[in-house]
Amino acid sequence: MINKDFNSILEIIQTFPDEQSCIDHLEELRWNGNVISPFDETSKVYNCKGNRYKCKNTGKYFNIKTNTIFDNTKLPLQKWFLAIWLVTSHKKGISSLQLGRDLNITQKSAWFMLSRIRQCFGIDNDQMEGEIEADETYVGGKEGNKHADKRIKNAQGGVGKAAVLGMVQRGGNVSAKKIDDVSMQTLSAEIMRNVKEGAKLYTDEFTSYKRLKRVYDHKFVKHSRKQYVKGRVHTNTIESFWALLKRGIFGIYHFTSKKHLQLYVDEFCFRYNSRQITESARFNLLLQNIENRITYNQLING
Repeated sequence: MINKDFNSILEIIQTFPDEQSCIDHLEELRWNGNVISPFDETSKVYNCKGNRYKCKNTGKYFNIKTNTIFDNTKLPLQKWFLAIWLVTSHKKGISSLQLGRDLNITQKSAWFMLSRIRQCFGIDNDQMEGEIEADETYVGGKEGNKHADKRIKNAQGGVGKAAVLGMVQRGGNVSAKKIDDVSMQTLSAEIMRNVKEGAKLYTDEFTSYKRLKRVYDHKFVKHSRKQYVKGRVHTNTIESFWALLKRGIFGIYHFTSKKHLQLYVDEFCFRYNSRQITESARFNLLLQNIENRITYNQLING
């Protein structure tokens, strides 16, 4: 079933018509016939009745949902699978109100599902190489606090702001992180963590990037002088990603707090980085990263 393509809601329902078919898919995807205890990976495992297993070393019982986003859920796995399908296949995401209507559940339950699913989007990538574009943006906040060329003319300001640094490899993946400030130290450290030494790095003329010429083949365009492309030097790719992120947050979610912003950023990075694989492969990729259980109290209390 792992290699089976399901490219529509109808095909998802036909492929996973009941709880057992969902369980079988999860076990095949995660264990592939070799059951591993979530309590001790080295332990022998006993097969018990009712899709349960026992860890010999700890004496604890578990199933495929233990220590995952599905742990202790009262909602059927088919609805979880439908939710994951909808979140990963919608280019701009889906709101909890819409998901609640689609699954016939409360908005609160849908918000909790989406929040748990977002815990799974943060997949680490290899260091970038080749040609890299880097840029910082702001989600919300006062225009006066922004870099001059990023201010919106005649804007009335706002309350609070959150800075996000993005890096994209030409023809490859994107990485974006919420950062505390846009100082030279912060931007340099984050870029050096994600980009291999010696890569070609393209940015705008923001002074916080200047130190990077010691590590990279750093070239920049002068946005303040209306220069946006200089040969292969531009930041159009990462700026296109910012446009997609902001349209999704403002158009679908309308608002996100600083506390949860990174989860939304990870969501859009996940979809961008999996843009060249099939929808069923993207669905399975997320299911392979579900060991991120979080409780409702953790979500609302931080």
